[in-house]
Amino acid sequence: MAKRPTDYSRDFDTLEKMEWAFSKGDVSYISKVLESRPSIVLRIHGVCMLADMKREDAIPALARSLREDSSPLVRHEAAFAMGQLEFKSAVPTLLEAMAKDDSVLVRHESAVALGSIGDERARQGLMSALEDLDEDVRLSAEVALADLDFLKRLRSRTEIQPIAETG
Repeated sequence: MAKRPTDYSRDFDTLEKMEWAFSKGDVSYISKVLESRPSIVLRIHGVCMLADMKREDAIPALARSLREDSSPLVRHEAAFAMGQLEFKSAVPTLLEAMAKDDSVLVRHESAVALGSIGDERARQGLMSALEDLDEDVRLSAEVALADLDFLKRLRSRTEIQPIAETG
């Protein structure tokens, strides 16, 4: 006998309020919803909304979800969102998740996110992740390190070079 899908209809009012808060750029409301530990549907929607706001003040709520949520799927989405936002303030939390999270899915996504952000502070942690027990995490760390190298090379080429003085 097939399992009946969970009825999430009670979430519709909260989801509507979250959509309103999203349209107003209200990070604090969505953060409060996430803190209240609602259903997984609302938690995933909340994390995605915070990412879509493209604001650095969403990083603390995303970091809290990455550190504390019971669902590896929500933690994965939080890591993904932090990588999409590319704010360097996410690096410490992503490094911790990549090193310590029980879920391969979360460790992998944290490595990918660190590569997207491109902060050199992630290099040592990514090098350590090359020794992860899971091959996908190791490969993600390898790709992220290549991303760091590429960004470092790109920055060195595009920095303004001082004009040589003549005379």
